[in-house]
Amino acid sequence: MKKLLLTLVLLLATAGGVLTLSPTTLLATVQFAERQLAGLSLHSQTVGDLTYSYYDGGPQDAPAIVMIHGFGANKDNWLRFARPLTAHYRVIALDLPGFGDSSKPSTISYDVASQSERVLALLDALKIEKFHVIGNSMGGHISALLAARHPERVLSAALLDNAGVEAPNKSEFFRRIEQGEANPLVVSKPEDFQRLLDFVFVEAPPMPAPLQEHFAAQAMANAPHYELIFGHLRERYVPLEPELPKITAPVLLLWGDKDRVLDVSSIEVMKPLLQKPSVVVMKDCGHVPMVERPEETADHYLNFLTQAR
Repeated sequence: MKKLLLTLVLLLATAGGVLTLSPTTLLATVQFAERQLAGLSLHSQTVGDLTYSYYDGGPQDAPAIVMIHGFGANKDNWLRFARPLTAHYRVIALDLPGFGDSSKPSTISYDVASQSERVLALLDALKIEKFHVIGNSMGGHISALLAARHPERVLSAALLDNAGVEAPNKSEFFRRIEQGEANPLVVSKPEDFQRLLDFVFVEAPPMPAPLQEHFAAQAMANAPHYELIFGHLRERYVPLEPELPKITAPVLLLWGDKDRVLDVSSIEVMKPLLQKPSVVVMKDCGHVPMVERPEETADHYLNFLTQAR
């Protein structure tokens, strides 16, 4: 059944289907097929005044892996990466408040400390006591805070190109921000979207033109909101250097060596501060390894989980 779904999507993309389907319909079709292949289903949960959208799959009595996306991203970033994991783990991939299909109020703070407590509130509502956590970029920053501030609940933490430390070598992203340039992670006009892809990937995954146009329009519509969130992240910044020594669980530091957003030299800061670090540097890979090279990244993660037992 899963192979048939993927075949249908590929036929749509290669046999002219993209010309007859609207981008919204095509995207829904692709997302449905990817969810099926990953063994995940779509759910929502209201906690207080916020509604969370998330994927859930795998054996419900198995150890849980919580997946936290980065700035401007959403839970779909984990779909292909999650495929080999749901056979043995319960997988929760969520949209953080402010992103994806979760609530996006303009009246709350989106700093990483607040977001980490919101993730914990969702897990409490789902009655998940102990869990592995994996996060990318801003999501890695949040994951590290969860592991540092709630060590009794976190079984392991995987930090993929995470934010939160001052790297010895300043990244291109921070150099550009400090020079007063526009945030390269925020799409303000159509051509910015291709620049964004070029910035975060060494080799971007293939994407039909109608979907790229759809994502570009969506990103432009979200630009003011993302600028608000980025302001909170900078104004209410939480450095990880004092937090990392509090983490008692095994930690995987995984980075793309060509990351232009957050420099790989961050590992030099983090590794000595951790009690149980493992390090993987992926050659010729950018800022989002679980999207750029999902199978390879999942292999590294599964090896880490096996060693972390």
